[in-house]
Amino acid sequence: MNLHPEYHIRRGSTLDKPLLFKFMQLTYGEMFPGQDFAHLQKTVEQYLSPETPLWWADFFGDNAKHKSEPGVVQPSPTPVGCLWAGNAIDQVHGDRHLHIFLLYVAPEHRQQGIATALMKNLESWAKARGDRQIGLQVFQTSTAALNLYQKFGYHTQSLWMVKPLQKETGDS
Repeated sequence: MNLHPEYHIRRGSTLDKPLLFKFMQLTYGEMFPGQDFAHLQKTVEQYLSPETPLWWADFFGDNAKHKSEPGVVQPSPTPVGCLWAGNAIDQVHGDRHLHIFLLYVAPEHRQQGIATALMKNLESWAKARGDRQIGLQVFQTSTAALNLYQKFGYHTQSLWMVKPLQKETGDS
């Protein structure tokens, strides 16, 4: 599927910390409404670096021109999608590989091929640097994300399990 001409994929940088934080809040806010995700700013501060690739999908609007032409005012792009990955080590084989931290597309821009374009871009980048796999964590309740990842050939390698601990009376 080709990306519609109104959209453009571009590489992000460490200067995008506030925007990345906003997109992380949007992602988790959709899945867990009403919760405060201010703590995600620490994640961005700690892990976003020149070694953690970040891409944006920008929307230029109807009939926007992407090339500079004399006398043409360029529309300001609106970021509507994001893919951020970090580095991980395969604990079985010891190989470095990418781990997807975040893939998000604004609801009104979904079903336009943006997530697919971001994923293909990431895969090409990972292959070019010599990675042999890409990992990610996805919530079981996120059916659309699960379907997308399965379409790309991702499969379950392990399960992340959690056990909530109850605070004992008398603890402070």
